[in-house]
Amino acid sequence: MAVSQRLIALDVLRGLTIALMIMVNTPGSWSYVYPPLLHAKWHGCTPTDLVFPFFLFIVGVSMFYSFKKFNKGITSSSFKKVIKRTLIIFLLGLFLNLFPKFNFENVRFLGVLQRIAIAYGLAALLCLQFNVKTLKYIFAAILLGYWGILYFGNPIAPFDQTGNLVQQIDLAILGENHMYKGLGFTFDPEGLLSSFPSIATVLLGYFAGNIIEFSKSTLDTIKKFVMYGLILAVVGLVWGTIFPINKSLWTSTYVIYAGGLALLFLALLLWIIDVKGFKKWSTPFIHFGTNPLFIFMFSGIYVKTIIYLVKINMSNGDTLTGYSYLYNQVFVPIAGNMNGSLLFAITHIIFFWFLTYVLYRKKIFIKI
Repeated sequence: MAVSQRLIALDVLRGLTIALMIMVNTPGSWSYVYPPLLHAKWHGCTPTDLVFPFFLFIVGVSMFYSFKKFNKGITSSSFKKVIKRTLIIFLLGLFLNLFPKFNFENVRFLGVLQRIAIAYGLAALLCLQFNVKTLKYIFAAILLGYWGILYFGNPIAPFDQTGNLVQQIDLAILGENHMYKGLGFTFDPEGLLSSFPSIATVLLGYFAGNIIEFSKSTLDTIKKFVMYGLILAVVGLVWGTIFPINKSLWTSTYVIYAGGLALLFLALLLWIIDVKGFKKWSTPFIHFGTNPLFIFMFSGIYVKTIIYLVKINMSNGDTLTGYSYLYNQVFVPIAGNMNGSLLFAITHIIFFWFLTYVLYRKKIFIKI
């Protein structure tokens, strides 16, 4: 079976990931969210914690096919392309943090798009320069090195919420005013040091692309994905007993565990779509997957617009944001607080899907 056909499953996984990103980022109210749709408070891994590493994993798989034509190491042309894309994604993330207030004094420097940019940029340069065998040694060095760096950065409490080396470095370089505070304390889950192991997540995807390319058949690919996926997930869980699985720190065990589950999930999609031929259900997710970073960026701007720029005066004298108005006046009366919050998120998935559908039909693919 041709590689292009087998990669339909990858497009679907990418689309599913983007749809889930929108769902977990857009509840009607953060006070009413079902637990699986929330991040783990610190150690641990919920379904929501798998969304981001799955996306970086997909970046790695796609990278393998994008870089097949480059076999002479880093060239001036390939270097410029990687750096250009890295800077564009990073600056878009910074713009999203600034919008709409553009408060430079307290802007958060890092974020999801910035993490994608850093992980993509550094992983891309590694993949351009080294063969797969060497990359596997680099992958192991990253995971083991990060473990050691975190431990010796604070031997007493290396993985605690405060005092860990990730936080120390971000405070020293970025400053408290430019860091995330949504966890209840000053800590950036897309911090500088924790971007280091996220490179390994991209490399795992690159290795998966290599497996797809050189497997004898789709069934052969699925068997390998299941085997490696189970091994990685189990190793992550066992290693996690001494080096906790933690998304905020992006621990090495989190890389391995989430990567193992990504392989298993991609294997499942390959089996459903390519082996069994059940494809019709996946069409909306293919639409999502064709403009992933654009729709993520657009959804972020949309949400901030209806929160900060849309104000609605109520008859009782209260003023609601557009976001709050939609939730409280439209979705809560229909489904109540908890289910109304979920329905709010699902409705926005459908809204953003329609946008991707229009772009897909018009063959507009916005490459970022």
